[in-house]
Amino acid sequence: MDVKPQTKQAIFLVWFLLVPAGLWFTYHTYPPKINGHWIDLLAFLLLTSVVASMPIVINEMFIFLIQWVALATFLRFGLFVEIIFAQIAVVVLVLKLRILRKGELFRLPLNLIMFFFVSFLSGGLYYLLGGHTGPKLQINADFLLLAVLYAVLSYTLNQVILAFNLYVIYKSKDPYFGKEFFVETITTLITFPIGFILYILYNQVGLLALLFVGVPFVSLSTIFNLYYSSEKINEYLQKAAEIGHQMAERLFIDDVVDLFIKKLSEMLPVDYAYILEASGDELKLIRRIESGQVLPNDQQFMSIHEGISGMVWANRKSFLFKTKKDWIEYSNGYIPKDAESILGVPIIRSKKLIGVLLLASRRKRAYEKSQLMIIDILCSHFAIAIENARHYEQTKRQSERCALTNLYNYRYFENMLTEEFEKLTRFERKMLSLIILDIDHFKNVNDTYGHQSGNEILCELASRLGKLVGVRGIVARYGGEEFVVLLPDVSKEEAYQMAELIRQSIANWPFSISQSLDQKHQQVRITASIGVATAPEDAEDSLALIRHADRALYVGAKRAGRNRVAEYSSC
Repeated sequence: MDVKPQTKQAIFLVWFLLVPAGLWFTYHTYPPKINGHWIDLLAFLLLTSVVASMPIVINEMFIFLIQWVALATFLRFGLFVEIIFAQIAVVVLVLKLRILRKGELFRLPLNLIMFFFVSFLSGGLYYLLGGHTGPKLQINADFLLLAVLYAVLSYTLNQVILAFNLYVIYKSKDPYFGKEFFVETITTLITFPIGFILYILYNQVGLLALLFVGVPFVSLSTIFNLYYSSEKINEYLQKAAEIGHQMAERLFIDDVVDLFIKKLSEMLPVDYAYILEASGDELKLIRRIESGQVLPNDQQFMSIHEGISGMVWANRKSFLFKTKKDWIEYSNGYIPKDAESILGVPIIRSKKLIGVLLLASRRKRAYEKSQLMIIDILCSHFAIAIENARHYEQTKRQSERCALTNLYNYRYFENMLTEEFEKLTRFERKMLSLIILDIDHFKNVNDTYGHQSGNEILCELASRLGKLVGVRGIVARYGGEEFVVLLPDVSKEEAYQMAELIRQSIANWPFSISQSLDQKHQQVRITASIGVATAPEDAEDSLALIRHADRALYVGAKRAGRNRVAEYSSC
């Protein structure tokens, strides 16, 4: 939720003009009644600070249960002390939750203003109705009723001002009376009686009351938070297992990497993410994501001990830096300047380090040690998924490529032809051209120079075809000395021109061979005959396109004398 800069400035101005003056007015109108009990005052302040630093976590909601201490403080020392303690409690809570980031400092004065209004208005009404500091609640029911009214009014005003902040300042569109509201209301109603008990017990036994009441409450908060932490870790472990299964289902390396980064960003505050692959004695950047954008991997290779990633690599262990001052001395400049928290984890498979993961956040103390353990587990899943994907891609590549020329083989070409023809029938393609090429008298080349030399010529021809066609089409070895070029959205005239360019590049430039029968380096000249056909002009299905291009090759080019290009004609 974005807040306009003018609104932020206005909040600081309101706090500066209102709160100091309001404190001065409160001190003179409702002076505190300490009566020399400074140790008691400090004890209440300590209890307030401890409770403020230990908000109870319920379903990922931080419940600020300071009202019961504020109630006892108000009844014992008066409005001025309660306001001061409330302001201190807000500061303690904000520091504990570490919610103040760059551009959000206005949240501190905003909350200070809110708590000042709540304290001043509810306390002022209490005094206006006849209440006073230090009432004997156990003796006079009227004073008890006024104290209850003060507590209810205090909570009600807190909710009203909070709603104002959400809808007017933050422009929130979420419903206010949701789960968070009901949970906070119930917990507040449960804890308010503790404030009355603390005040009454304090009047009976003095400072021991703070121990009798405060210690159980603080212990309960600790137990709640420990339970929440264990629940959070269990949730992370379940997510890690789910992500591991999802990564194992991905067949390609890029898909595994994308899923890994996406899930990490959902689990943790990630502004920058880097995955580096160990290659020999260097680390190579294979994925670089900054502010949600995938950027080019143009960083230089890093050696062992160089930068934070090199340190992770050298020590083969994880590192957690909570602020920039902790890691700046190890950085070699490739991490953005506004990064604060950094998480560096080695990616290890079968006791071999295969890479390094670096996560960074603009927030200070954005990562915890428990999260480091989870990321370490995820990196193990990631390493296995990457290895499986690499094996799959290698197997797929071998099944799709000609082992000699490294061009696509007939099986892959046939699948691509079927897919492209389906696009043509769905009008996703306007046309589809096919070039079939056959080397003239290739048997003579094998008989004269040997099959090894013939293989050299096939490999060099494959290289020439790849360079000539580029990204405009798909080049495949059709079988033996035959090659095909599939050209989506290329007209017959353009395909014919490309075929002629291919023919000339074969006929005009000799091929080098070094493994001839006489073991001499030689230059060999060959020619090729080429047939061209285009769908839907020449064919209505994929088989007809191959048949007609093949017919153009043998009837129009081979029979006509070879070393020429022929296009299919139904006449």
